[in-house]
Amino acid sequence: MAEQLSGLADDRALLGRTSTAERVSDILRSRIAEGYFPPGTRLSEDSIGGALGVSRNTLREAFRLLTHERLLVHELNRGVFVRVLAVEDVEDIYRTRALVECAVVRGLGEPPYALDALAEAVVEGQRAVREGDWKVLGTANIHFHRELVALAGSDRTDELMRSVFAELRLAFHVVDDPKALHEPYLARNQQILGALQTGDREEAERLLAVYLKDSLERVVEVYRRRVGEDA
Repeated sequence: MAEQLSGLADDRALLGRTSTAERVSDILRSRIAEGYFPPGTRLSEDSIGGALGVSRNTLREAFRLLTHERLLVHELNRGVFVRVLAVEDVEDIYRTRALVECAVVRGLGEPPYALDALAEAVVEGQRAVREGDWKVLGTANIHFHRELVALAGSDRTDELMRSVFAELRLAFHVVDDPKALHEPYLARNQQILGALQTGDREEAERLLAVYLKDSLERVVEVYRRRVGEDA
C-alpha cells in the first residue's frame, strides 16, 4: 500500500485549488486502470485522503461515484474495496467493447486517420516486451484500445469506455500468467494499426472483431479457472 499511496501523493498536484469529488474519482479510476489497486484491495479513507489532501466527505463522494461505475464495492462495517469481478462481468465488458470499438472503426470515414497516439501505444507495448514487463504490456494494450476509441472524436464515448477499460484491468489482475495473456495481442495491435495506416477500415474492423472474440475466450477460460480455485 505504501507504494500506491506514494503515487497518489504525486497526483495531488492535479487537484489544484478546486478539488472536487469528480477529479478525485478521475485519479482513482486511472490508478485502478493502471493496476495500482488490485481487486479486493481495501481503500483507506485516512490514507488516501491524506495522500491527496482532500476531505473525508470529498473522498466518500468519489468512492460513491466509483461504486456507481462498478469499480468499487462498499461492504457494511468493513469499508470500501476494489471490486472483484464475476465471469458474467467479464463477458459483459467484452460485449460492450465489441459493440463500441468495432462501431468506431466502422464509422471512421475516409482516410487518412490520425494514428500517432495509436502507433505510440504499439511502441509502448514493444518497449514493455523488451523489458519483460508484462504488467506494463497489459497497460499498453489498454492504451491501444483507448486510443482506438478516441479516433471517434466523441467525449461521451471516451467517458463510457474509460470505466469499461478500468473494469477490464480488474479482470486482468486475476490472470496468473500475464505474459501468455498479453504478448500475442501486441502483434494483433500492429496488424490493426497497419490496416488503418493503409486506409482499410473494413480489414481493421475484421481483425478487431476476431481479436476481441479470441481475447474474451482466453480471459474467461483463465478467469473461470482462477475464480473456481479461489472459491
